[in-house]
Amino acid sequence: MARLKQLYVQVIIGILAGIALGVLAPSAAIAVKPLGDAFIGLLRMMLAPIIFCSVVLGLTHVADMRQLGRLALKSLLYFEILTTIAMALGFVAVNVIEPGVGLHATNLAMNENVAKIASNASHFTAMGFFLSIIPHTLVDAFAKGEILQVLLISILTGAALSVGGAGRDSLILRGIGEAQDVLFRILGFIMRLAPLGAFGAMAAAVGAFGATTLVYLAKLVILYWLTSLFFVLVVLGGVAASIGLSIFAILRLIRDELLVVLGTASSEVVLPRLMEKLEKAGCDGAIVGFVVPSGYSFNLDGTSIYMAIAVAFIAQATDTPFDLWQQAGVLAILLLTSKGGTTVAGGAFIKLAATLQSVRSLPLNGLGLLFGVDRLMATCTALTNVVGNVVATFTIARWEGAFDPQKWKALQAEMAAGGIALEAETPRAIAPAQAPPSPTSH
Repeated sequence: MARLKQLYVQVIIGILAGIALGVLAPSAAIAVKPLGDAFIGLLRMMLAPIIFCSVVLGLTHVADMRQLGRLALKSLLYFEILTTIAMALGFVAVNVIEPGVGLHATNLAMNENVAKIASNASHFTAMGFFLSIIPHTLVDAFAKGEILQVLLISILTGAALSVGGAGRDSLILRGIGEAQDVLFRILGFIMRLAPLGAFGAMAAAVGAFGATTLVYLAKLVILYWLTSLFFVLVVLGGVAASIGLSIFAILRLIRDELLVVLGTASSEVVLPRLMEKLEKAGCDGAIVGFVVPSGYSFNLDGTSIYMAIAVAFIAQATDTPFDLWQQAGVLAILLLTSKGGTTVAGGAFIKLAATLQSVRSLPLNGLGLLFGVDRLMATCTALTNVVGNVVATFTIARWEGAFDPQKWKALQAEMAAGGIALEAETPRAIAPAQAPPSPTSH
C-alpha cells in the first residue's frame, strides 16, 4: 500500500486505466479528454511565473556579465552539437531501415487538419522566429506564456538587478524568493492531480483513433522509438558518463516526470518540477534557471530525430527522389525549423509542416501519412526532449564548476532508501540568502 502513495505508481495506474477505457469504450474515453486538458492547462499556467522567479534569482548570483555570456555560449554550442547529432542519427536510421519504401502513396488527398497546419506553418521565416522572441509588452509575454519571451524578460531583469548591485537582503529579491516559494507550493498541489490528468489524456488519445493506432504504421513508429532509445542510452549516456554520472541514475531521478510526459505527450508540463529536482540534485540555481528554459526551445533532441525520420519517410512513401545531398540540405534547414515553438503534443508536427513548406521537392500532402500516428510519435519526442535537457543541465553545471556531488550522492541514497517524494513535500525554493556561491569556470 505504501507504493500506491508514490506518484509514478499512481500515474502508471492512470495510464493503464486510460488505455483500457479507450479500447473498451471509445466514446466514453473521448468524453474524459477535458481531464487531461485541464491538468495540462494548470501546469502550463505555472510556467511563466516559475521561469521568471528562477531565472531572476539565479542570475543575481552571477558575479559578472562575462560569466553569463560564457554560460550562454556554452549552452547554445552544446545544444547545436547534440541536436545535429540527433538529426544525423535519424537520417541514418531511416535510410538503413527504409520504413516507407513500397508504400507508393503517390495520390494522397490533403487532410483538412493537415491543410490548416500547413497554412499556418507557411508563415514561418528565420527573421520572424527571432523577432517573435521580443514580446509586444512585458505583460504580453506572461499572458501568452511564450517561454522564449519570458526567458528574455527574466534575463534582462536578473541582469539589471545584478548590475544594479541588489543585495541578497533586497526587498525585491526577497519578494521574488517568497513568490517562488508560493509557486512551488501551488505546483505541489497540482501534481497530486497527475494520475487523473494522465488518465484523461491517454483515454482520449486511444478512444479517438482506436486501438489500431497502436499498430498503424508500426514500422515507422518502432523505428522512431528505437532510434530515440539508442540516442538516449548511447549518445546521452556517453555525455553523462563523460561527467561522471550514470544515465540510468538520471532516468531514475526523473521517472515521475517521464511517466507524466508519457501520459500527456507534453514536455512542458514537467518543466517546473524538473527545475526543482535538478537543484535538489546538486545543480546550481543559476545554471538550472538558464539552461532548462532555453533548452526547451533550442535543445530539442527528440524533435530533431522525429523531423529527420519523418522527412525521409515521406520521400520514401511518396516515391519522391531524395538523395544524400538533398538530405544534407534539409538537415541545414532543420537546424533552424526544429528550434523554438511549442513543446506540447503535436508541436513537432507543426515544425515538420514548416520544413516541408521550405523544401518544395517533397509533397506537402505527405503529412497526412503521419497525422494518424502523430500522438505515438509526440510521446516519444517529449520523452527524449526531457531527458536531453536534464543531461544538458548536469553537463553544463559540471563544466561551470556549479555541481555539488554531495547533494547528488545524498539524493541517490535517499532514492535507494525508498525513493524521493517531492510531490508529497511542501516544496521550498532556494531563497536569495541561502543561494549557493556563483559558479566558477574550470
